[in-house]
Amino acid sequence: MSTVIFRTLAPLIVVIMLVFSLYICLRGHNEPGGGFIGGLIAAAAMAVFGMASGVGAVRRALRLDPLAIAGSGLFLAGASGLASLFIAAPFMTSIWLPIELGETVVPVSTPLFFDLGVYLVVFGTLAAIALSLESDREEEP
Repeated sequence: MSTVIFRTLAPLIVVIMLVFSLYICLRGHNEPGGGFIGGLIAAAAMAVFGMASGVGAVRRALRLDPLAIAGSGLFLAGASGLASLFIAAPFMTSIWLPIELGETVVPVSTPLFFDLGVYLVVFGTLAAIALSLESDREEEP
């Protein structure tokens, strides 16, 4: 797809999709959603950006190899499960730390870090697949 309308609207669509994917990821514990669905939406945003601008533009925008992003997500998800061993609790036991920000208390937890890790794994893996498929398509005459 190389229409002028698509190339013009693609950056706006991508930004909206990325913000929505983060929203879905962060609300996943109390309502439907989570890291997996958020990662799928973010990877779809990169596929849209790749169709509009090309694989090179997506790789420059990411600045990191998508598989490196997936590897860091895997490390983060695993580390969130191992954190419970430091308090002599079973593996993957939730740990909550309330952080006071002014008059607001923000609960930070190991499930949040697990979801972020899953988000990065799904995003990195599917972005790598989408970029690979897009680069194959660009090489054809």
